[in-house]
Amino acid sequence: MTPARQPVHASVVAARTSQGWRGVLIQGPSGAGKSDLALRLMQDGWRLVGDDWVDVFACRNALYAAVPDTIAGRMEVRGVGIVAQPFRPSTRLALALRLTRETVERLPQPIWRDIEGVRLPQLDLDPRPASAAAVAAAALHAVSAMQAPAL
Repeated sequence: MTPARQPVHASVVAARTSQGWRGVLIQGPSGAGKSDLALRLMQDGWRLVGDDWVDVFACRNALYAAVPDTIAGRMEVRGVGIVAQPFRPSTRLALALRLTRETVERLPQPIWRDIEGVRLPQLDLDPRPASAAAVAAAALHAVSAMQAPAL
């Protein structure tokens, strides 16, 4: 049986880690910088999964994102238009980023989101600083050592 897929307004990019490819779910309102942050991560070797919309589903106590066929390999680059990009059709999610323009805590307590019955660590991130992509990459590697609390 195929897991039910939930469409989510987000961009997803994935990086190769010691545990295989792991993705980051980047969420925020329109114009928050989801595509821009994804593009900056892709400059560092990350791979696009989906830009602006992805299908999210749970399978064997893990959360995955897949790109809808209609937008596979396409990304909106502000000021340029829709451009073709290398992509992965799906990835296991390891982290959720909530983009914000509010002040972000320097040493935040872990926040966990429940998506499709799976706990996913979430980090609030201001995407405007030049270091935002490096912060996202550091967070992805840091969460690999974290254990999700019980539901």
